[in-house]
Amino acid sequence: MSTSTRIFFGFAAGFLSHVIFQGALGAGFYVTNIIPALPWSLMPVGPLGIPRTISLGFWAGLWGIAYAWLEPWFTARFGRVLGGAVFGIGPLLGHWFIAQPLRGLGVGSGFKPSVMPIEISFHVVFGIGLAILFGLALSLIRTSHPGGVAVKQR
Repeated sequence: MSTSTRIFFGFAAGFLSHVIFQGALGAGFYVTNIIPALPWSLMPVGPLGIPRTISLGFWAGLWGIAYAWLEPWFTARFGRVLGGAVFGIGPLLGHWFIAQPLRGLGVGSGFKPSVMPIEISFHVVFGIGLAILFGLALSLIRTSHPGGVAVKQR
C-alpha cells in the first residue's frame, strides 16, 4: 500500500471511528444517564466556528494518520483489536496533558474520579474502532490487488 493511500485510510478510519464508535458509546452513556448530552453536536467551536463533531473528527483523523504509520508495530505486538485499544491511550494522554491544559482546564481537568473512566472508555473504543476500520481498508486493498501490489499490464 502506498504511503498516500495509508495516510488517506488512516485519516478516514480515525474520523469514522470518532463518529461511529465513540458516537455509539456516547449514545449508550447518554441513554443510561452517565453523560448529560449526546456526543454528536453541530454546535460551533472556536476559533473557526466549525461544528464540534467535525472538529473532533478532524483531530481523530490526525490520530488515525499516526495509527496508520504505527499499525504494523501495534498489530504485530498486540493483535488488531488489542493493538487499537492500546493505541487509544495515546490520544487520551494528548487530551489530558496537552488539549485540556491549553483550554485552561488543567492537566486531566483535575483527574476527577467520576469522569476518568468515561474518558478512558471513549479513547479505548476510539482505538478499537480505528483498528477495525483500518483493518477493513487493508483487507479491501489486498482483495482488490492480490499480492498487495497493482501491476500494470502491457
